[in-house]
Amino acid sequence: MAAPNIVNVTTITGVTTFHAGIAVTTGGKGTLGITTVVSNAASSGKVLKINSLVAASIGATTGVTLQYFNHINHASAASTVSIGMTMAVPTFSTLAIITKDNSVYLEENTSLGIFAQPLTGPIDVVCSYEEIS
Repeated sequence: MAAPNIVNVTTITGVTTFHAGIAVTTGGKGTLGITTVVSNAASSGKVLKINSLVAASIGATTGVTLQYFNHINHASAASTVSIGMTMAVPTFSTLAIITKDNSVYLEENTSLGIFAQPLTGPIDVVCSYEEIS
């Protein structure tokens, strides 16, 4: 699991991705029902700099949890770290979970996963990041 030296990069590509209607957790430590927001594959030769992650409530007040996964396979819940737990997203509003002020780097074989709390309304997420190699 190496990451390129980000001082001597050859390419920086800006990417924005979105997920409509993120999954609702269904058990354990949130290991089931996780929506992968961004993954950096093993041996990709890249590091991903997450600049922003915004959750939008589409209706009723909702709660979301964002986790950093040490391996892309979410089944290994023991290798997760929560970035934010049960964060409230007000009705018809947005919540900036990651911003340029608290950006996150994803090295190879890591990912970000997000899930909604049970019995809440739908949530959409938008993520902006840089692929650095």
